[in-house]
Amino acid sequence: MTNEVTFSTNRKGLATITLNRPKALNSLSLDMIVAIGEQLEAWRNDHSVQVIVMDGAGEKGFCAGGDIKTLSEAQNGGESFEKAREFFKEEYRVDLMVKEYPKPIVACLDGVVMGGGVGLTQGASHRVVTARTKWAMPEMNIGFFPDVGAVHLLNQAPGYTGRYLALTSATIKAADVLYIGAAEHYVSELTDLLDKLHEIDWVNKTDPTGKLDDILAEQNSTPEEEAPLASMQEAIDRYFNAGSIEAIVEKLENGDGAFAAETRETLLSKSPVSEKVTLKHMIDSENKSLAETLEMDLVIAVNFLKHDDFYKGVEAVIFKKSQSPDYTYKRLADVSDAKVEQFFEAS
Repeated sequence: MTNEVTFSTNRKGLATITLNRPKALNSLSLDMIVAIGEQLEAWRNDHSVQVIVMDGAGEKGFCAGGDIKTLSEAQNGGESFEKAREFFKEEYRVDLMVKEYPKPIVACLDGVVMGGGVGLTQGASHRVVTARTKWAMPEMNIGFFPDVGAVHLLNQAPGYTGRYLALTSATIKAADVLYIGAAEHYVSELTDLLDKLHEIDWVNKTDPTGKLDDILAEQNSTPEEEAPLASMQEAIDRYFNAGSIEAIVEKLENGDGAFAAETRETLLSKSPVSEKVTLKHMIDSENKSLAETLEMDLVIAVNFLKHDDFYKGVEAVIFKKSQSPDYTYKRLADVSDAKVEQFFEAS
């Protein structure tokens, strides 16, 4: 078993899953995902485990996402491509397992929580943010799309804020994470909460979930900062209620103020293919379950592994630290509806 993720239990029924790649911001590898799935399965019917905590090692955060290096090697085809496909398949399977798990899972969304970190925790029964939380689905920055079932979560956000976050890859803090419904609890001192959870005798509790609810209610507080998305809601809804990227961009172009100008510039800086595929996926998934969304995520993700602009995005942004990938499809007009449809066709 990999030491990139560690598992522990105490004698009182509390188990902990700790992502343990702090130098890589706890980015998820295939081995880590498989190990988490196997351990959750082992704990499913283990009476000595009643509550599970999920956290990340190091000072910077819970998880920055998936292991991009492994995914970028898929460009070589063959075994590398199949390993990347397997990565997505296992990742999405475990994401759904967390959502459907019969025991409470406390996800500590402390520090950086992005991409695969969002996917792994979005289905947890109890999600906790802190003053250090930096939450995002940044895949649009590398010519990909918000996968891991994120569009299911984002489609439930107020108004069109989910659409705004998906298409711009904006990073948000605790107050906004609570506002969009990606977490339920804010604590000022995560260590205090964890200490409290370790003190409780969960094995002999007739209702562990109820007790957990009570503890989180006691520890819960309000972020000092306001939720910026709430104040932006009216503008977001006005501009993002259109059914195409071109229409959204046109609305922003005809809008006034800094928000319209900056948001238009942000959208046009992303991969046109990613923008169009993501918006279609969000619209198509509005009434779908997480399981159905993840099923389509796998289809789309595998098709992106066959798409040159994804690798150009990774090379420029991740490896060369440039924010200006030289995409093949440079303008929205270059991306036909037929091209977009290809990403939704299973191969």
